[in-house]
Amino acid sequence: MTPPGYLAVDSGGSGLRVAVGVPGREPAARGESAEPVRTGPRGIDPAHLMAQLAPLARDLTARSGVDGLVTAVVGAAGFATLGDALRAELPGKLARELGVRTVALAADAVTAYAGALGSRPGAVVAAGTGLIAVGTDLTGWRRADGWGHLLGDCGSGAWIGRAGLEAALRAHDGRDGGSGALLARAEERFGPMPGLPARLYPRTDRAAVLASFAPDVAACAPYDPVGADILREAARGMAESMAAVCPATGRPEVSLTGGVFKMGEPLLGPLREELARRLPQARQVTAEGDPLDGSVRIASELAVWNCALPREPSYLHVVTAPAG
Repeated sequence: MTPPGYLAVDSGGSGLRVAVGVPGREPAARGESAEPVRTGPRGIDPAHLMAQLAPLARDLTARSGVDGLVTAVVGAAGFATLGDALRAELPGKLARELGVRTVALAADAVTAYAGALGSRPGAVVAAGTGLIAVGTDLTGWRRADGWGHLLGDCGSGAWIGRAGLEAALRAHDGRDGGSGALLARAEERFGPMPGLPARLYPRTDRAAVLASFAPDVAACAPYDPVGADILREAARGMAESMAAVCPATGRPEVSLTGGVFKMGEPLLGPLREELARRLPQARQVTAEGDPLDGSVRIASELAVWNCALPREPSYLHVVTAPAG
């Protein structure tokens, strides 16, 4: 008989990614839901999350042959600031609907960290549409940035895309700092520049729209000095955040995770230089996995009570669900 299993979840801006398996083994089944979990006055909506998660979890459990679910790890975007309702309600819902006994609710930055570095001291920059850095010496968590595309996320896809569009608009106006190459790409993607504000500002997914232009900036960077400067500035922002959270003693590991790094060498080259300058004591390593892999890893460690990552309510909240 297959031993009881785990449920691992990555809840983000593009929906849910879910894995079911047995602790210590690779997931036996994976699935996803493309609908992002709603947020409201109480923060992340636990009922909406369960409405998507429960049927998916039951289907994956049946297909995997796992004999029930004992442990669940849910990594959620926005959990650090919007997770009160999840902490109050989700463990009980998981117990009643899926029979789960041990529940870990985590910020997606924590599951990104666990996927990249496991339970070793260090720091991780997770960069996609947004950006956040987290670090730990295994006694507590430190966080830098992650303040959204209006107030921060320096170096993120949205930040890079916005800077590229500003350079395109400067070229359109004839102002200093403009880039004809970025103007041409912006008009190809968005149409004539005078109409860009009307197409962008009313949208609720502005950050994602801005981030969609980031690959164009990277494509121009090898031959366009303005594009190259934008990526160098993005690298500085990332390195600043990494340095702010990285343990100051020992030989911590630092790693990068997220879609922004698919831009490759135009971004990674200057970033390696900035990290070496700011964090000479740290060792740069390749991320071992992504946030869903991090949820799987935490679930497997919790199954044997061997998770060394710090437990703090806003970062990693572990409870045993009540019976019934």
